[in-house]
Amino acid sequence: MIPLRSLAPLAALPARQPAPLLAALLTPLLALTASAPGAERWAPPLGRALEVSGPYRAPVHDYASGHRGIDLPAVPGEAVLAPVSGTVSFAGPVVDRGVVSIRLDTDTVVSIEPVAAEVATGASVRRGERIGAVSSGGHCLAECVHVGVRVEGAYVNPMRFFANRPVLLPW
Repeated sequence: MIPLRSLAPLAALPARQPAPLLAALLTPLLALTASAPGAERWAPPLGRALEVSGPYRAPVHDYASGHRGIDLPAVPGEAVLAPVSGTVSFAGPVVDRGVVSIRLDTDTVVSIEPVAAEVATGASVRRGERIGAVSSGGHCLAECVHVGVRVEGAYVNPMRFFANRPVLLPW
């Protein structure tokens, strides 16, 4: 049997301060948040609070199945708004559906489908501006819009751009 040591030496140690530890733990989170593309929270593309009917599911590798975006319940003809200011990098058909893609910066592109585009490739759009109407096609048919985001060519969870940013409150 291993003998227990006295706890007396622990009592002699100075009390730990929570602030430095908390700062060390939260600094990477704040750095990630500050450096995330589109520092402002994105606007919901249907002009109302996000209601996700199909969540993002990352594939295990580039060619595996997954769901590389989120689905939002929608009605055909409903207005689709630019979630963020940027330049329309694509507006047109892809297979059986209309797609509008907006480039936020050199690394970040948001795509929404199915959309009957009311903007042209190369146009500048502002956050909240109407870019089209919900149409049909793709896996959503006419029941939803799919929102996908690529950062440096890789799909990421769009919710990180729509969700509230963490706020560090003072103690």
